[in-house]
Amino acid sequence: MTAYSVGNAIREAGGRLAGVAESGPFEARLLLGKTLSRSKEWLHANPEAEFAPERAREFENLVIRRARGCPLPYLLGEWAFYGRVFTVREGVLIPRPETELLVDHALAWAQMRNLSKTLKMLDVGTGSGCIAISLAAELPGSDVLGVDISFPALEVARENVERHRLANIRLARSDLLSLVTVPAGGFDLVCANLPYIPSWKLSGLLVADFEPLLALDGGPDGLALIRRLLDSLPGALTPGGLALLEIEAGQGQAVVGLARDRFPGAGIELHRDLAGRDRLVAVQT
Repeated sequence: MTAYSVGNAIREAGGRLAGVAESGPFEARLLLGKTLSRSKEWLHANPEAEFAPERAREFENLVIRRARGCPLPYLLGEWAFYGRVFTVREGVLIPRPETELLVDHALAWAQMRNLSKTLKMLDVGTGSGCIAISLAAELPGSDVLGVDISFPALEVARENVERHRLANIRLARSDLLSLVTVPAGGFDLVCANLPYIPSWKLSGLLVADFEPLLALDGGPDGLALIRRLLDSLPGALTPGGLALLEIEAGQGQAVVGLARDRFPGAGIELHRDLAGRDRLVAVQT
């Protein structure tokens, strides 16, 4: 890159990113803002501002990595979810907007409960902590536990708990519920965004080249971890409690069937996302 002014850098990089981004200039502006520690408003107001060659080299490296498919959140080091910004980096799943549907349903359910008592909540496969932290922040009277099998993911989740200064959330390592101490009476709410992509699909997906396979690979049919979680839930949910499971679009009826086998008397609902795809299974005991 030979031009070191803000405007020229954004125009050149934006063109190069057109093949991987819906808006190359928009992403170029975000990457330059990270490089220069400047806001997008400052960049817009100062297109003629020049920056040092060493900053240009840093920016060039980010642009090259993005052009090769590296997800933008990893390059920025953070990403927004449910109105908050979360630290993310390689080794942890990037928060997705479709997962906000799970948080919406959890909060709607909680608001119908008796909030005079402390709600006990469990987030299984917490990753960056985005679900658990969103619930803990929106429901300050709750007691939230986030668990994950991945040490790198838990490290990021701890950074995010500190970032959002929450005292009503705990984190622990566990393979699903295997190391979880279920409180007396059970959890009121269990949330899970587990790996649900069938193993055979991963080789054809760009996401598998960058995001951790541990957070993506759902086994031969994509339901291996969901099936295991459902097996352990009957003794973990309080009577009248709720479990919310995010799923792949084609798994709706299969997961509903699995849930009915394990909770024959429960209310089970399948919810669709804004695109009309099956996205969430709710189990009300």
